[in-house]
Amino acid sequence: MCQMGKLKMQQGFVLGLVALVMAGSLTACDDGRAGAEGAAKQLASSLAALDVGSLAVEGKDAAAANDELNAVFEGLGAKPSVASGDVKLDGDTATFPLNYSWNIGSAKWEYTSDATLKKSGDKWAVQWSPALLAPQLSDGETLSVKTVAAQRGQILGAGDAPIVEDRPVFRVGIDKTKVPAEQADASARAMAALLGLDAEEYAKQVAASGPQAFVEGLVLRAYTAEITEARIKAIAGGVSILDSMALAPTRTFARALLGSVGQANAEQIEKSNGALRAGDTTGTGGLQQKYDALLRGKDGVEVVATPAEKTDGETPGTKVFFSSLPAPGTTLKTTLDLKLQQLAEATLAGIEPASAIVAIRPSTGAVLAAASGPGSNGYNTALLGQYAPGSTFKMVDSLAMFRNGATPDSKVECPSTLTVDGRPFKNAEGYPETSLGSVALRDAFAHSCNTAFINARETVSQDQLESAAQALGVAVEAPKLGADAFLGSVPGAAEGTEHAASMIGQGKVLFSPLSAAIMAASVANGAPVSPQLVLNADAAQDPGATAAPTESGSAPSSSASATTSVAPASTQPITKEEAASLADMMRAVVTSGHAGFLAEVPGAPVGAKTGTAEFGNDNPPKTHAWIVATHGDLAVAVFVEEGGLGATTSGPLLKSFLTAAG
Repeated sequence: MCQMGKLKMQQGFVLGLVALVMAGSLTACDDGRAGAEGAAKQLASSLAALDVGSLAVEGKDAAAANDELNAVFEGLGAKPSVASGDVKLDGDTATFPLNYSWNIGSAKWEYTSDATLKKSGDKWAVQWSPALLAPQLSDGETLSVKTVAAQRGQILGAGDAPIVEDRPVFRVGIDKTKVPAEQADASARAMAALLGLDAEEYAKQVAASGPQAFVEGLVLRAYTAEITEARIKAIAGGVSILDSMALAPTRTFARALLGSVGQANAEQIEKSNGALRAGDTTGTGGLQQKYDALLRGKDGVEVVATPAEKTDGETPGTKVFFSSLPAPGTTLKTTLDLKLQQLAEATLAGIEPASAIVAIRPSTGAVLAAASGPGSNGYNTALLGQYAPGSTFKMVDSLAMFRNGATPDSKVECPSTLTVDGRPFKNAEGYPETSLGSVALRDAFAHSCNTAFINARETVSQDQLESAAQALGVAVEAPKLGADAFLGSVPGAAEGTEHAASMIGQGKVLFSPLSAAIMAASVANGAPVSPQLVLNADAAQDPGATAAPTESGSAPSSSASATTSVAPASTQPITKEEAASLADMMRAVVTSGHAGFLAEVPGAPVGAKTGTAEFGNDNPPKTHAWIVATHGDLAVAVFVEEGGLGATTSGPLLKSFLTAAG
């Protein structure tokens, strides 16, 4: 028992000695580092959260420090990432760096400030000063961001011709140095009436301006019949100042195709995932929207300090803490021919319904013009319109018939009427009786005999029509286009009256003016044409492109879904021999058919095909008017919604365009 007792006492002594040594060791190692490092990390996380209200603060009340923190950083519109560095101890004082990182716009701003903690009792308190938040920050100063706008990239036309460039303008308004003060109000109201402005608002602007001011009312590209130089000068103080502005060739030049640029709206900002902020400019519609991230470039930023109050000799906002240079936008190059685009728009200027002219160079696929008329109300009818193509589709029928053994000289039956499953079909009003009965396919094509082509439905299947359309470049992918477009839709299966309707470009067959022009271009080229509009589309694609609302203007009521899929390039493309036979029949439309007026177009012989597509439930039904043509190395499609007959409505527009195009 005694031995056991001694052993237990020895063991207890050893354990006690170990515990004493360990306690002494911890006490010796506890120099405050763990507490200081914890306090440093807490300070960093609190600054990142913009909330230091719960910290121990020396030199300022914690609540006041928190208010100052938020006031300093409020103008940056973001929260920083903050990390504390290695802590150095000197007695009850700990110093360490604070590493800040901010995402300011597209730039990253990084800097380091010095922080000091002092131990008071068992707590570490932060020594508060403005420099803790940013080096060189003084009392009362707050930080804010100034955007340094990037120069937006241009959109160029064919041959790198600038679409927007400095053009002469007249700035019209009231020069207050040239009108007695008591007459200024009357002059302002007279000028507002002449320029079509709000008289009350313009008069207020004139009244609020100084006695030496020129108060601009309107900028004109040129004088008009109503606004003449004489009428401007007839108003006391009225002046017109010659100047220049960066403008497109016309006010509406290719607007539906190119889109526009303006301040981002709330919806665009919300959808941009932080890429856009209030006051930023962005593209809306067309190419300006599709390639906005590319064209916009990246704005530069400046972080500046502003004193709480202006002091003598100091200008607020001149103390720059950070700056990044803007990266200018990239130029977008297109194939658009400025002369032909303007000509196409001028040709459609008087057309009230929706309308379009698309011109393509068959040898290259370059889209030279894609004009949507004023009746389209801003919608891109030229590329996005979806309409039954009517008898222009007989080019597709004919190719399918060639592939079944027919030639332009083959005989076809052209009765005056035809009934399919109880539905009557007939030829257009005024169809010549001399071309009824057994006629050559060329003659039926030249006069557009509906019944002859519907009769062919028994030897031409619907899937053969789809294949022939794709062989002509319709409803297939256009990898070089670089623009949103409807490329056509031809169903691969249809029976009965629906198949019969397809034979005359009705039913569920849909074309855009672009796809109609592609079809004609493929004939002229002797091979399928893949259209190209944006030359550097591959380099221009940007997965971070800003989302924005759809283009202004709504799709026509006859439009189908814009999500119609397209196929890869045809495995049986049109051959030169097939194209020559189609070109022969298109020429017959001019030499012996109902487009004889095109024979007067100078230059290379014109080949054409008209189309009239019925739609709706009216009796008689409304019709869309089409015509496509080839003229040397030019293929053109003209479309007028609710336009009557292709030959009488779209035909004269085509003649005018081709004649002026030269």
